Amino acid sequence: MTAEARKSSILKAARQAFVETGDMNGTTIKQIAERGGISEGVIYRHFESKDQLFYEAVFEPLRQAIDELVAATEVVDLDEPLTPERQVETLNGLYRQLIATLEEILPLLGLVLFGDPKVARRFYRKHFTVAMDRLAEAWREVEDRYGFEFESPDISARAVMGIALVLALESRHNDLFNRDRAISLVTESTVKGFFPTLEPTRRRR
Repeated sequence: MTAEARKSSILKAARQAFVETGDMNGTTIKQIAERGGISEGVIYRHFESKDQLFYEAVFEPLRQAIDELVAATEVVDLDEPLTPERQVETLNGLYRQLIATLEEILPLLGLVLFGDPKVARRFYRKHFTVAMDRLAEAWREVEDRYGFEFESPDISARAVMGIALVLALESRHNDLFNRDRAISLVTESTVKGFFPTLEPTRRRR
């Protein structure tokens, strides 16, 4: 097994162990090693500490998803111009990928974001914010190619991430949740705006 494959295997075992215990501090390297069928020494050859292992176990799927989304954004209009229809189609795919990734790591994301405040702040600033900023910059470059000035791509990226996070929670905890319908609606609403322009003359008395 290559070093990269071994590291990936350790991260998978770590995610399972952290989810099972529901406690970062209560999960031991020994438990992770047993879950992965390896020795503790092998883990320490790839990770300096349990903290590093935890961060990467949580962030790695999100980082991979963002990498793929940024790569897709960079070539979204390479073969043909980005029409309004393809813009909706692309955003729909983005929501699907983000929701699937967030749903996978929700238990760990909850542990790191809503556990120890110092850990949460560090993780959010070092990893989560960076991921959203990368996505925002990719979108800004697309808008720039079409002569538009994207005034707040950072806020747009955070809005999309927030929507995806709530829909991931719905997918995980609400048996009646219709994911396809929700993604279709939020995609249309994100592109066209969530609320219609209200006209005073149409107000019902």
